[in-house]
Amino acid sequence: MCSSVTNVFETGKYTTQLQTVDSCSYKQHAPPPKSLLIATPIEGGKFPILLFLHGYVLLNSFYSQLIQHVASHGFIVIAPQLYTVAGPDISDEIYSVAAITNWLSEGLCKILPPNIEPNFQKLALGGHSRGGKTSFAIALRKLNITPDLKFSAIIGVDPVDGMDIGKQTSPPVLTYVPHSFDFDMATLVIGSGLGDVKRNPLFPPCAPKGVNHENFFSECDKPCWYFVAKDYGHVDMLDDDTKGVRGKASYCLCKNGESRKPMRMFVGGVMVAFLKAYLNGDNGELLAIRDKKVSVPVEIKFDHYV
Repeated sequence: MCSSVTNVFETGKYTTQLQTVDSCSYKQHAPPPKSLLIATPIEGGKFPILLFLHGYVLLNSFYSQLIQHVASHGFIVIAPQLYTVAGPDISDEIYSVAAITNWLSEGLCKILPPNIEPNFQKLALGGHSRGGKTSFAIALRKLNITPDLKFSAIIGVDPVDGMDIGKQTSPPVLTYVPHSFDFDMATLVIGSGLGDVKRNPLFPPCAPKGVNHENFFSECDKPCWYFVAKDYGHVDMLDDDTKGVRGKASYCLCKNGESRKPMRMFVGGVMVAFLKAYLNGDNGELLAIRDKKVSVPVEIKFDHYV
């Protein structure tokens, strides 16, 4: 790998734009299977792609600042709205992500600005919370689903596999066998130090012990990177202003840090460093974070690499 260092926790060199594509009202070309929020650079070029999945009952729009941060470093980030209401089964999400992935090669170029070219040879899949679990399920070929395009990297942002051991959402991902994940790609797991802490006695923690980032990392095989932000919670990487009932609930149900911006910068920066390493072949920023040679916006509780 090449090696160079910039500050991935700050906004990148590209100016970005957000584009919303409604699967129901889009009539010009073949519509995407689900509505999409897409962040791209404005400056022309050919860019790697990240497909990023939202957390449980959250909206893709709640991640607009995070995905724009990633896009500002030279990536196309596609955030589908997989559902508005969901039960304790992710099968529909798995089928939807496969359908979206299969649509990309045919439909994405037709909806992007003409100066923006997607690089389908450099494709990553990631998600937050339940979306992180779904990303791992796709990589593990759950339900015997294999999308047409090949993913080269997987990201789990505070992934959660249900309510507790024995109460995993179906199909379960965790098997509690160390290093048992059998996919042939690099993995990044980001955890929140407060995710397993209850906000109040009436509700369970948003990322319970036994089904959270610790367990996902334990089952990852090489190469896997693992970072945990100490004083931040399960939804602290969302936008500062998340509107509506769901947005207000994101501030009420989970234990939170003092503000969202530091965690959002941290999550976005680590994602950028990882994507640059495993999609672009430049591991300088990732090594700098590991070796503590760059200023990080949060206190890291734990970092590890296998």
